[in-house]
Amino acid sequence: MALDMAENALLSRDLHHPLPKTADPRVQISGNFAPVPEQPAKQSLSVAGAIPSYINGVYLRNGANPLFEPVAGHHLFDGDGMIHAVSIDNGKASYACRFTETQRLRQEKELGRPIFPKAIGELHGHSGIARLLLFYARGLFGLVDHTKGTGVANAGLVYFNDRLLAMSEDDIPYHVRVTSSGDLKTVGRYNFDDQLKSTMIAHPKIDPLSKELFALSYDVVQKPYLKYFKFSPDGTKSPDVEIPLPMPTMMHDFAITENFVVIPDQQVVFKLQEMITGGSPVIYDKNKKSRFGILSKNASDSNDIIWVESPDTFCFHLWNAWEEPESNEVVVIGSCMTPPDSIFNESDENLKSVLSEIRLNLKTGESTRRPIISESEQVNLEAGMVNKNRLGRKTRYAYLAIAEPWPKVSGFAKVDLFTGKVKKHIYGDKRYGGEPFFLPRDDNPESVEDDGYILSFVHDEKTWKSELQIVNAMNLQLEASIKLPSRVPYGFHGTFIDAKALVNQA
Repeated sequence: MALDMAENALLSRDLHHPLPKTADPRVQISGNFAPVPEQPAKQSLSVAGAIPSYINGVYLRNGANPLFEPVAGHHLFDGDGMIHAVSIDNGKASYACRFTETQRLRQEKELGRPIFPKAIGELHGHSGIARLLLFYARGLFGLVDHTKGTGVANAGLVYFNDRLLAMSEDDIPYHVRVTSSGDLKTVGRYNFDDQLKSTMIAHPKIDPLSKELFALSYDVVQKPYLKYFKFSPDGTKSPDVEIPLPMPTMMHDFAITENFVVIPDQQVVFKLQEMITGGSPVIYDKNKKSRFGILSKNASDSNDIIWVESPDTFCFHLWNAWEEPESNEVVVIGSCMTPPDSIFNESDENLKSVLSEIRLNLKTGESTRRPIISESEQVNLEAGMVNKNRLGRKTRYAYLAIAEPWPKVSGFAKVDLFTGKVKKHIYGDKRYGGEPFFLPRDDNPESVEDDGYILSFVHDEKTWKSELQIVNAMNLQLEASIKLPSRVPYGFHGTFIDAKALVNQA
């Protein structure tokens, strides 16, 4: 009761201070960013057109979906993880959406209200410090248990070692099972049989040839601030490689090549002391130099890491990277964002996300950066991917969300990374989507690179109906539209599990 009284006093004080747009729930979870309830599997959905015969399995997409109405600041990234699943079986489709039952969600369900601090929306200034103290006081008295993880599992999805893993970089992954009816069931936190002792980044990478999974873990409080590790195809973890950093860095993504991992050490950093002076703990540090670390995939320590500076470069996502040995270069493809911290902190500048080619010379230690698309065709490109069968190898095409009007997605672009030529698929008037997921026709790396289909959820803001579009990646023609029984909010990242792989689920 005493702690609740303290929280109520804090809330009443916060009401007198207007929230920035980046922490105002009326902005962050309005319209089709607003949450939806769970839906059990619904079969025999209406399909316009014909689903390509070789697409059999389940398309899954993660997203933030707060169970409880926020009582204070809330950022889109703070919501509880919910997975939306469309199962396809010989031209027929079903749909389900379920929360990932994180430890955080389960405890808040039992308490009937939000009680865990929201990492971005609430942890600002003195009130953020007060919220942390309240939370840990509740833990001290046994009212909540933060030792089993505080993550929301709302960002990434990967299918590895016969397990669907839902991830956010503030926790270890959660194992979620796809049932025979197309429904979803959370198995629980998955630490790879007690091998994983720290958090894991939301964008691990699977090498298409070795089938190994590569990952990072960062810490915002204590050294080592960054660790690298990998898993063999059977889930055996390598020892951690500690990578020395002078300060904790926000590292949402990284890249792999055939022989290396590419680690972005950029200018958006964590400075918890900023809260003491009333600021956000996630800031843009203009005095820091952006750089990329090139480390052997098989490294046992970081002694041989090569750091190459790339001034004023901030890529929230890296789409691919590859080696060009004849010039001693590693080529990185990413979307460079300005202002760098605009996702986290309110800015007067318009956000720009420029698809860029960054060349890192391992011999001279120098770098170059250029926009891939000409200035006349420049468009904000964010969530997306390349053909997963060629990850870490030279790729010609990237499929990226057209993030306009920001933060909505009006369509997707197929970009020729060699020529800069752009082909667009626009969803239409008041219709918006999310990450375009490229599903190759087969798993052969030698197949034609763009032979496959793009899958994307699309929502019509006039009719308030949602669908899953299946678009031919070669000619960008709509092949099929699966009409969904309920609204699908705009979300984050997805994956596809083939029907044959589903049979082997752990």
